[in-house]
Amino acid sequence: MKTLRCAFCLMLTLTAAAAFAQSDGQRAFDKLKSMAGTWEGKMGDEAVTVDYRVVSQGTAVMADATHASMVTMYTLDGNRVLMTHFCASGNQPRMAASLSPDGKTMEFNFVDATNLASPQAGHMHHAVFTFTDGSHYSEEWTWMEGGQSKVAHFDLHRKN
Repeated sequence: MKTLRCAFCLMLTLTAAAAFAQSDGQRAFDKLKSMAGTWEGKMGDEAVTVDYRVVSQGTAVMADATHASMVTMYTLDGNRVLMTHFCASGNQPRMAASLSPDGKTMEFNFVDATNLASPQAGHMHHAVFTFTDGSHYSEEWTWMEGGQSKVAHFDLHRKN
């Protein structure tokens, strides 16, 4: 009887721990939500400003790259974070995020795109966010066109 009670307690504890454990997608989405505010920095010599806002009653995060008139939306889709990048080139690539175990790197991989004339047409294809601390992070965006890639690197710090 004592063994049965111990086994039941262990099962109950494990079930509770699993219920309270956050999914990788939820952890990544929470990380993006924590970025709410204005971020400034540089891409080479160019000044960069990105405003992050939690919108739609906490179900989406909007990043407005005011320097480039582009908006990126992040949403939780089941156990993954999806990004839709509303690009100045007129297409909207979607990428799925994965967060490193230490929470310091979030990588976005191309899923599909709307308004993309062909797979060879220019579009954002990959992005990596590296979080230094709560006030500093960098973004690397990969542009694909005609089978060739070009990477843009941004270093940003929290303004407010």
